[in-house]
Amino acid sequence: MTKAKTNKTKKDDFVKIEFVGLANGEIFDTNIKEEAEKINLKIEPKPLIISIGQNMVVKGFDKGLEDKEINKEYKIKISPEQAFGARNKDLIKIIPLKVFKEKNIQPVSGLMLNLDGMIAKIITVSGGRVITDFNNPLAGKEVEYKFTIKRKITEESEKVNALQDFFFKKRFNFEIKDKKIVFDKEAEPFVKIFNEKFKEILGKEPEIKDKAEEKKKNKKTPSKKHNTEK
Repeated sequence: MTKAKTNKTKKDDFVKIEFVGLANGEIFDTNIKEEAEKINLKIEPKPLIISIGQNMVVKGFDKGLEDKEINKEYKIKISPEQAFGARNKDLIKIIPLKVFKEKNIQPVSGLMLNLDGMIAKIITVSGGRVITDFNNPLAGKEVEYKFTIKRKITEESEKVNALQDFFFKKRFNFEIKDKKIVFDKEAEPFVKIFNEKFKEILGKEPEIKDKAEEKKKNKKTPSKKHNTEK
């Protein structure tokens, strides 16, 4: 008697994940409400839906999602190189104190801040010089992920919405027509930037709807839009 094959995950599958990320035994990221409350994370955790092997999470975690069973809890340890990278001494900069003063920032040792779009940590303040570390706070650290793959995503519209959440950070109405994803005009700036990623991951080409042309078509055949609600 042969064993039934388990429905394990593979590269390019879309999956919904619950996870906890830990460094030195402390949680640094999670999308599980009870775990978020332990670290006073003041956001409402959301489901994470990604396509495996598309660099939507750190490399080691991405690889660790392959060949896994649904609804089984896993734990993996990831080296710094496969997580947030090794520490880079070139990312430790000496910045004149006046730069901070111009931004109305009072630098003190240990302060974490967003400086020109980059996360930085103040190491020391001495005279008119501020030694600032632009390395990712988790650079050089081994991390651990505990995770459960809740289900595989098979519905095409749910896959499109997952990519909108990840790349656009918002959702637009769309229609799926054969090998095309036709977005409303409002999505045009986002589609221009992420066109190739959508094609690569979904094998479908994003397009922008011509509203004038659509009105003509609607008089003949009503079209159905996909719901973008989460």
